[in-house]
Amino acid sequence: MTRGIWKGPFVHPSLLKKVDKLKDKGKRQPIKTWSRNSTIIPEFVGHSFLIHNGRSFIPITISEEMVGHKLGEFSPTRKFSGHTPADKKAAADGGGAASKPAPSAPSPASTKAPAATPTPASKGKDDAKK
Repeated sequence: MTRGIWKGPFVHPSLLKKVDKLKDKGKRQPIKTWSRNSTIIPEFVGHSFLIHNGRSFIPITISEEMVGHKLGEFSPTRKFSGHTPADKKAAADGGGAASKPAPSAPSPASTKAPAATPTPASKGKDDAKK
């Protein structure tokens, strides 16, 4: 469920104070924050943030395209270390099971003609002929 429009975007109050303080000074030092659920608003554009991901702080500079997103979207919490060696081997072989050659002879089930089952419309026609 989304947040009500009448409420406006959520931004942690202490984060707003820090941004306003830096605007007055004119300095562009990074703002350290743990508030990953705060929405990026136009006042943040141009500022740099250090967003906590649970272990360390990720440096992010806010641009126009980021407005409306959450701070946590730009600080991943999981580290992707690659696929397992078995997956790499299957990819090198050519895709694994999907690349098996098709059988040369058709299977007996596919050579048989489909059984004709009478439909309700055809029953009526047969009854009418009798």
